[in-house]
Amino acid sequence: MKRPRSWSTADVLATLRRYWGYSELRPLQEQAIRAGLERRDSLVVMPTGSGKSLCYQVPAELAQRTDIVVSPLISLMKDQVDGLRECGYPAAALYSGIPLHAVQ
Repeated sequence: MKRPRSWSTADVLATLRRYWGYSELRPLQEQAIRAGLERRDSLVVMPTGSGKSLCYQVPAELAQRTDIVVSPLISLMKDQVDGLRECGYPAAALYSGIPLHAVQ
């Protein structure tokens, strides 16, 4: 079995700065990001506004892979995708109400 690549904290912070403009992580984010990078199952429970989204967005970008996030909140999905696209991050959303021709 192929050993997964190991990313340094500097790699994580460089991606964080590039797309989101932050220079440091909040508490628990690094552990959650590392779980994602290592493809470990995890349950991340954090309050609103604590940066949960970065916990799945950063690993996908660093590992250059597509991750699928399931969310029941259409407005949050749209807001996240719009913000990510503005930063040059390749993101898309699929939810009810989007015409098939608009899905990218």
